[in-house]
Amino acid sequence: MSKPLPLVALVTYPQFSPFHFGVPYMIFSAHLPEQALFDVKIVTPGATALAAERGLLLQPDGGLEWLVKADIVVVPGWHDLDERPDPSLMAALRQARARGAHVVGLCYGAYALAYAGLLDGKRASTHWMAEQDFKRRFPQVQLDMNALYVDDDGLITSAGTAAGLDCCLYIVRKFHGQKLANKIARIMVVAPHREGGQAQFIEQPVAPSTQDARINQLMDYLREHLNHSHSVDDLAQRAAMSRRTFTRNFSKATGMSFVEWLINERLQRTRELLESTTLPVESIAALVGFKTPTSLRQHFKHRNQVSPSEWRRTFGRPMAGLKPAPSPPSRP
Repeated sequence: MSKPLPLVALVTYPQFSPFHFGVPYMIFSAHLPEQALFDVKIVTPGATALAAERGLLLQPDGGLEWLVKADIVVVPGWHDLDERPDPSLMAALRQARARGAHVVGLCYGAYALAYAGLLDGKRASTHWMAEQDFKRRFPQVQLDMNALYVDDDGLITSAGTAAGLDCCLYIVRKFHGQKLANKIARIMVVAPHREGGQAQFIEQPVAPSTQDARINQLMDYLREHLNHSHSVDDLAQRAAMSRRTFTRNFSKATGMSFVEWLINERLQRTRELLESTTLPVESIAALVGFKTPTSLRQHFKHRNQVSPSEWRRTFGRPMAGLKPAPSPPSRP
């Protein structure tokens, strides 16, 4: 007698995103020529049809009773970060987890798991745009913003939209192995394996100004002279402050130490140059103020979890380095 397929309960929510729902549905519902991989059930609280954010109507296979026997429970996003899940859904998620099911929150779906208390004391990931909000609401969760997805003993969370694909393929590998996961990836025409620890490509916002006029002037000066060496003593003198006052005021104004801020600015400028030019890393290092290309690479890899060359391949100008096609010969 053949072994039953792992049961996936795909939990939808009001005004759900069709794409976020479609990612796990397509991957877990995929049928290879030799076999199906999962038994997927669409679940809504109350087993009622739900409308998507643009009016599509989803007919479920049933209600929360599917969570009682599911091997994998997936919450593919969440519609309102301020809204706690219904108590019945939170209870069903906790019960599924208590009996050993894998519980998955894709993108903002991590909020549903966190509201249910499943992520307390656990590592987790979510979309980078929600980082500060998530930390404020759930300080007991160890949020890892340098991860595409996190698996903490069967509690699996992912970053934004594309990371949901990586996360679902990771679950396929976990249940069925690398070979079948690669086949699914080829069907989906996506990369078969991106490590969960690979950083999200996070936009690194730096406040353009603060409420301290002297610090603002100093920040403007530093951005125009990133390629120079700067000491705390010299900058304190330029700002007409003592070293101690400067250090305290800079940290208060920016939320980071001077050295952290300067490295952040240099890395931000590095990313811009990698994306918009074909300058070699050696030239970029000199332009942004890193003493050596090795120092730039080390700081860049530590911050972004990918090398400068990998960042350029992902975000650089697509036509960089390509010769224009020759013009067709003119007619005689």
